[in-house]
Amino acid sequence: MMQQRILVVDDEPQIQRFLRPALSAAGFEVETAATAAEARRLAATRAPALIVLDLGLPDGDGKDVIETVRAFSAVPIIVLSARDQEVEKIAALDLGANDYVEKPFGIGELLARIRVALRQAEPAESGPSERRFGNILLDLDHRHVLVDGAEVHLTPKEFDLFVLLAANANKVVTHHHALMQVWGPAHRDDVQYLRVVIAQLRAKLETDPKAPRHLLNEAGVGYRLVD
Repeated sequence: MMQQRILVVDDEPQIQRFLRPALSAAGFEVETAATAAEARRLAATRAPALIVLDLGLPDGDGKDVIETVRAFSAVPIIVLSARDQEVEKIAALDLGANDYVEKPFGIGELLARIRVALRQAEPAESGPSERRFGNILLDLDHRHVLVDGAEVHLTPKEFDLFVLLAANANKVVTHHHALMQVWGPAHRDDVQYLRVVIAQLRAKLETDPKAPRHLLNEAGVGYRLVD
């Protein structure tokens, strides 16, 4: 079986020395880049299966790399950065990053995020009409949501938001993106609308709304629906 190639973009030699053997041991082929220019070139010429990208690069901002790569490729991008400001996370995700892992990080968590991103990138044989998240079943054909086999009534906004999260399962959906998609441009900054509907969805779908297992909060950034 051909190894999947991961491009690690980071100008810290210690990070490259740490990640190369760890990713290789996990069965991946590893390429490295230390600059934004090199990252763009390798992303275009080496067809990586996934990119792990630092935002602070010596010749530019990693967000610019995301924007450039997204112009020609849907390759999964996981941002790996010491920048912990919410605005940086939101900007990277809105530009097309699939996930965000803060430094310092555990290799186990990073590998898990990589596996999820690669699974999400696999082409579907056909668009599934049903998606299951634990005991929650989404039936797109009939616009039904069932919990433990019993149908749960959702309002149109609740259903549309749940479908959006399901379409991006295991990925972070930013506040901005969710508001634009479900409420429209006029409500792009009305985060309270989103919080209210998320609370309503948790009350209807989660076994314990105060300790949700599937509708997870990414503090200050958005929400993630997990299996």
